[in-house]
Amino acid sequence: MIPRQRYNSDMSRISVRPGVCHGKPCIAGTRIMVSQILDLLSVGKSAREIVTQYFPDITVEDIQACLSFAKQLVENEEIHVVEESTQ
Repeated sequence: MIPRQRYNSDMSRISVRPGVCHGKPCIAGTRIMVSQILDLLSVGKSAREIVTQYFPDITVEDIQACLSFAKQLVENEEIHVVEESTQ
C-alpha cells in the first residue's frame, strides 16, 4: 500500500501520495493537483466554472479545500527577506 498524507478538518479532501502526480497535493481520489485549481482561480475562473467546464468530477467544496490548503501552507511558511544592496 502506498503511504498517503491527509490534512486535518476540511483538508481531508486533499491528499499527498508519493506515487500520484509526483507527490504533489491533489484532490483526494483524483489526479487533479491543487496547483491546477489555483492556476484556474488565478486567471479569474469561478469555482462553479471550474466544476462545470474543467473538472466535473469534483465539487465546489473540493475547490474551497484547495484554497484552505494553500492558505495553510502560506501561513506556516517561514519567509526570509533578503535586501538587495543599492550600489
